Amino acid sequence: MLFMVIERFRDDDMVPVYRRVRESGRMLPEGLEYVDSWVEAGFGRCFQLMRCDDPRLLQEWVLGWRGTGVTFEIVPVVPSRETRAVVDAHLDRPSG
Repeated sequence: MLFMVIERFRDDDMVPVYRRVRESGRMLPEGLEYVDSWVEAGFGRCFQLMRCDDPRLLQEWVLGWRGTGVTFEIVPVVPSRETRAVVDAHLDRPSG
């Protein structure tokens, strides 16, 4: 499963988090895969795409970041191409 992880940095200050990543790495439990990430221009949020089969791995990972001033929102997501395959079967049906 894919998850969009939205990190919010306290006071738009990502430096403590980046410092910890430099010193300790991403600290991902086995089975949780980092795919890619994007940082908001004002440094308020980071959007990370993660992959795993067990959402408890995300919980374990989040607990490892307690005390760093970052909060997490975790959203299960489906790639657009896979969503299109689901929607295609409904395109010619009347709505309602």
